[in-house]
Amino acid sequence: MKVLLTQDVPNLGRAGDVKEVAEGYARNYLIPRGLAVPATEGRVRMAQEQKQARAAQATRQAQRLAALAERMQQLTLTFQAKAGPTGRLYGSITPADIAEALERELKMPFDRRKILADPLRDLGDHTVQVRLSSDRIVPVHVRIEPEETGRSPKS
Repeated sequence: MKVLLTQDVPNLGRAGDVKEVAEGYARNYLIPRGLAVPATEGRVRMAQEQKQARAAQATRQAQRLAALAERMQQLTLTFQAKAGPTGRLYGSITPADIAEALERELKMPFDRRKILADPLRDLGDHTVQVRLSSDRIVPVHVRIEPEETGRSPKS
């Protein structure tokens, strides 16, 4: 019996696949649990159209992520922070600070949990990894400069 899978079934196939299975397996297990429906010509055509639409959407998403990744790689985030004479910060630049700066620069929301770095505690240039998707991690350059105190030396 031919069935159209409506959900992923281990050791059988993914949602949208048309599979030939034993009639008892289909009638007693797959169909009652909503894992599959009998494969008719209309259902198969509709499943193929949905699969094509998902593939087109995935391609558009991949293109958007590639463009965003390129913009992020060319970006340098600059922070001003108070530091001691050795270059160690009085505090740190946290992933939340980096996410906020990315939001400002790219004008889109960023989740601090996507910043794969510990708080930065030293002056200088750093490279921080940012997860854009499950398979794309982009390096972002961060520069931490000493904060100008604004005091003038006493004469």
